[in-house]
Amino acid sequence: MSWWPFSKSKNTSSDFVKEYLSKNEVTIPSIRTIGQLEFVVLDTETTGLDVKTDSVLSFGAVKIFNECILVKSAVEWYPESSKNLNQSPLIHGLVERSPQLPTSQFIRQVLTYLSNSIIVGHHVGFDLGMLQQMASPFGLSQFHNPVIDTMSFTIRLDHGPNANPNHIQTNNYSLEALCDRFQIPLDDRHTATGDALLTALLFLKLLKIAEAKGVNTYGQLIR
Repeated sequence: MSWWPFSKSKNTSSDFVKEYLSKNEVTIPSIRTIGQLEFVVLDTETTGLDVKTDSVLSFGAVKIFNECILVKSAVEWYPESSKNLNQSPLIHGLVERSPQLPTSQFIRQVLTYLSNSIIVGHHVGFDLGMLQQMASPFGLSQFHNPVIDTMSFTIRLDHGPNANPNHIQTNNYSLEALCDRFQIPLDDRHTATGDALLTALLFLKLLKIAEAKGVNTYGQLIR
């Protein structure tokens, strides 16, 4: 042990975190076509909107490959939580969550599921922030996957890559508003897997619009 009180601590990441990080060391070639990319569309339901004090109640996700939703890949997992649900059941209806997974098992499953796929979500920064808070005790300081936020992606397609969000009515870009615009039925709303499936349907429509605008590769998609 170093006598210097501010020396850096050794890497104490769990094995499953190290495995996840190693899979994300290889970057995706910029010329890879969109049809060759694998996406994970995710959503979380939480006790509230404070990343520091609230907790994850459920994680839902589904995979997309070859621009098709892999319905059989859909998952919904519930981590253990000792925190009060507060008013959250009024929004997502989660009262009984079974089976509840120990935090280490939950994070292991999430990281294994994400692997090195491109993460997609609506306001996905919040979901990743909540998950990262849970994963930090196991040595994960941040997610290393490429990330696409469907709200930002829609704004980019509508207004161009240099659009200033401060000059845009963002309430027109909520998941509900965009599903209404693209005629996506709001089935199973406010469950993690339900919202992930809605977001996946929205994302596929956005990809078609992007391709019509000449966005056909990973490098053009992530910029």
